[in-house]
Amino acid sequence: MDINTLRGIATILAFGAFIGVCWWVFGARRKQGFDEAANLPFADDAHELNSLQHDKGTENKQ
Repeated sequence: MDINTLRGIATILAFGAFIGVCWWVFGARRKQGFDEAANLPFADDAHELNSLQHDKGTENKQ
């Protein structure tokens, strides 16, 4: 096994990791969480932040 074979294997593993991360990011189950995280900079009031965190906590208990 020479260095070029190792480089090929490393490239395939890196590509597989990239595809896995893309699959994870664009998965439908995570859309709501990412949407909430995207809107956090627009939450001006600390009360809004607490209510978002409280709502998220109650969803996990159901």
